[in-house]
Amino acid sequence: MSGIIFELRQRFLEKAINFYGPFLGAGVKLKELSKDYRYAKVTMPLTFYNKNYMGTQFGGSLYAMVDPWYMLMLIKNLGENYIVWDKEATIRFKKPGKGKVTAEFVLTQEIIDEIKLHVGDHTKMNYIFKVEIKDESGALICEVDKVVYIRRKA
Repeated sequence: MSGIIFELRQRFLEKAINFYGPFLGAGVKLKELSKDYRYAKVTMPLTFYNKNYMGTQFGGSLYAMVDPWYMLMLIKNLGENYIVWDKEATIRFKKPGKGKVTAEFVLTQEIIDEIKLHVGDHTKMNYIFKVEIKDESGALICEVDKVVYIRRKA
């Protein structure tokens, strides 16, 4: 029974997240989310709503598409004994986004183990995830360093 409930909750999240205000307004779409919350893929087409003055992807929309994923993935994988927060980000624009863009997020077992080990020894940490946003041809549009704060609950 718990497997069915998990499946329904996952499907609901996958559908509902596409209606989250910042995603809906920017046109961000969750295309794939693995059942173990260790892989996600999101896309964003160039539309009237996310186009800047120059006719390319608005930087805030590019950031919005990468904002919550690693925090969500860590919360689901580390469990309730950990506190996880997005802390900061740096975005480096490489090329104007002139069409549909894609970002992928991968959380490996090695990263999870590294975080648990470090937090176990030091109580807390900031982990930096690197995210690339690419256009349909695979060209790099921007890079985002996403800093996530993690600590064990008292």
